[in-house]
Formats: sequence, structure tokens, C-alpha cells
Amino acid sequence: MSVWTIIVVILMLGLLVTIHELGHYWTATLLKIKAFEVSIFVGPKLIKWKNKKGVDFSIRCIPFGAYVMFSELDDNGNPVESDDPQLLVNQPRFKRLLVSLAGPFMNILLGILIFAGLNCAIGFSSLDIAKAPENSQLYEQQYTPGDTIMEVNGHKVFTQLDYYYEGEIASSQLEPLTLTLKSKENGNIYNVTLTPEIGQRPMIGITAVTDCNNKYNSWEIVSVDKNQNGGQPVLKEGDYLVSVDGKNTCDEDFNEFLATRNEGDTMKLKYIRNGETFEADCIKTMITYANPRGVYLVGYQVNSVDKFFRALGYAAKMPLTVTNVSVKSIRDVFVGKEKVYNMVSGPVGVTTAVSDVVDDVDDSVEDKIISVFMLSGYISIGLAFTNLLPIPGLDGVQIILIIAEMIIGRHLSKKTENIINAVGFVLLIALVLFALASDVIRIFVGG
Repeated sequence: MSVWTIIVVILMLGLLVTIHELGHYWTATLLKIKAFEVSIFVGPKLIKWKNKKGVDFSIRCIPFGAYVMFSELDDNGNPVESDDPQLLVNQPRFKRLLVSLAGPFMNILLGILIFAGLNCAIGFSSLDIAKAPENSQLYEQQYTPGDTIMEVNGHKVFTQLDYYYEGEIASSQLEPLTLTLKSKENGNIYNVTLTPEIGQRPMIGITAVTDCNNKYNSWEIVSVDKNQNGGQPVLKEGDYLVSVDGKNTCDEDFNEFLATRNEGDTMKLKYIRNGETFEADCIKTMITYANPRGVYLVGYQVNSVDKFFRALGYAAKMPLTVTNVSVKSIRDVFVGKEKVYNMVSGPVGVTTAVSDVVDDVDDSVEDKIISVFMLSGYISIGLAFTNLLPIPGLDGVQIILIIAEMIIGRHLSKKTENIINAVGFVLLIALVLFALASDVIRIFVGG
């Protein structure tokens, strides 16, 4: 893990939290609620100033976190009680609720803006289907290229990530897949069912880009089957497979060569990972496989007003996608389809994800910048939902308290607030410990 990784993580999280806190402040200002201090980042002050309304602003030296002070503090650091009608604590409940919701809303808005910018700058993937290649499942169906996927197996999809989850993760490649499509010509809705043709083939256990148009003249690995090498995978996503038993993967007769190996044979794999060349033994097995589904999504560049609004539309749907996939992933944990430690990431997990991007020697600087922005968009939207949890220090607990007040028509007793905060604090500690344990487990199991 490089110094650059640490710097990127600190700056990224610091800026995301700062935008969150500024959301609280800007909303309070619009509602004419008094703020005493706005701190961008934490630690000793580097720069400080006071605006026309008397609010103390500061930029501090540690770019990790931020806060807004809506109460004046005494010498012991406790809030000073006051009947001042401009204080947040003395505001009507709906105004306090709006201020609490403003932080998560800003993170959602920032995530949408990040994805909108990326879509406009580098293009975007739609849910329109391209022409299917021959011998694929879709090729045999009655459909029109350019029609739009609306549902997969009856489940609504919003962006290409929903399709990926429903089509690649939630459903087996060996089972039929039903697509609900919308005609681009007349808007009619119709279904096509993709039925796989089942066969067997020798297994290296990878999905790869096989056009060899890369600097290593090899297959770039997209994913690795968990059953590779008897359940102990040798390769990883992002590796480049150069040869098997000395036979280059880019040779025209490579697949024929691979088919001559028998089940249980040990193959010598030569591969490149982060610029370094490795060799390792891998046991070949036979797997049951299906012919390709042939579903490819059309990508667009923003070169017209129509494409611009489509780019914005897909960006605006990203919070729906994150919510949809997150809820279904949590469901997968309860039904045993997903490991529980893959559902939560803490600081170590975020740092590892950034490290995979920043320290990848095979990606250009431009690709790394795009990947970091994309990761920031996902994290920003994720922070919005995390902050809605009823845990002390997060907006969720204030939202719960305010809604409870609205329901009963009065302030909650101090005892009730203390109980809620105590339960929330226990949840906070449990979540922090679980996130840390999940990060560590993922590192050791390579998940």
C-alpha cells in the first residue's frame, strides 16, 4: 500500500464528509437558523475567518471529517441553554428534520453529480441491448437491437449495475433468464427467455478478455471461478494470463491445445500481476457450462442534447441502484447466498479498494483518476444511507427522535433519549468491530 493510497483515501473521505456537513449548514442558513462554527476538516486551525453573520469558519490541518456547531459552548464544552428562537434546538420540528436530512441529501446529490460528470466525460452504458453474436442465447430470440431492458426475471432494473447483479450474480448461468424489454419503435413491452445449451469443457476457471490488445499480449482476467484449482484459486481479477504449460494464450490454436489436457492434470500457469511475472501450478477439472447469453449493453458518448439528458438520467438512478443492490445483497446473506463479511466495509476496506486502483501499475493515470471518482460516487451515496442509521453521532438518531416527537406531540423524556442513545452506542461499537473484522477476513480469504 503506497503513500499515495493513504493520501487519496484521506482527501476523498474528508471532502465527502465536508460536503455532508455543509449541507447541514446551507439548509440551516436558508431556514434562518443560527450556526456558531463551521469547521472544514479537524485538528489545529490553519485558516480562520468570520462571515457577515458572525459564523466562525476554519480550515484545519487534518483533512478527515468536518462539523457544524449549532450551539454555543461554555468553558467546559457543554451546550449553553438559551431561549434564543434562532437556535436549532428551539426551531419547529419540521425545520430540525430538514436540517438533519440535508447532510445525507447532499451526499446523494454529490454522488449523482459525480456519476453525471463521468457519464458526460467518458460516456455511459445504457440498458439498450446490442446485436447478439451468433450461437448465443439471445441470437435465437425475436428481439430488436436497441430495445431497452426493463426487468430481469421479473425484477426491475435501473442501471447497468442492476442488470449485472440480476443477470450475472443472482441467477445461474445454467438456468433460463427472462428479460422484459421495451420496444424502441412503439414502446410495447415484451418478454424473451434465454435458454442455455449445456455442455462440458476443461476448466482454467476464468473469464477473460481474449483479444490480446494489451502490452502483455495475453488474456486479461475479468473474474475467477471460486472452484479453480480445487477451490484454491491461483489467479485473481486483474491478472494477465500469459501461457499454460508454455503455450501462449494468444496463439490461434490455444483452445485446442487446452482441450488435450485431461481432467486432474496439473497445468503450469504463467501470469502477470501488478507488473510482476509469476508461475504456479493449477489442477485442471471439467466444468458444466452454458453457451453465452449474448446480452451486451450499448454504450453512448454524450454528443447531443438527447444523450446529455440520458446521461443525467442514468446518474440520477444510481442511488436507486445502490439501494436496490444493497438490500438484495443483505437478503442474500440471510438466505446463505453471500458471506456476511462481504456486506460491510470499514476504513481498511475502503483503503484496500483505493489501493487496488491507485497502485495498479497496468492502469494509466487517466484510468486511475476515473476509477477514484467512480469509487467516490459509490461511497458518497453509501455514506448517505449509513448516516440514516439510528446511531449516536449520525443523523439517523436525530431523525428518529424528531419523528418520535412529531408522533407523540411533545419532547421525549431525557430518560428515553438516554436509552435510545445507549442502544445506538452499542450498535455503533458492534458495527465498527464488525466492519473491521470483515475487512480483515476479506484480506485473508481474498474475497
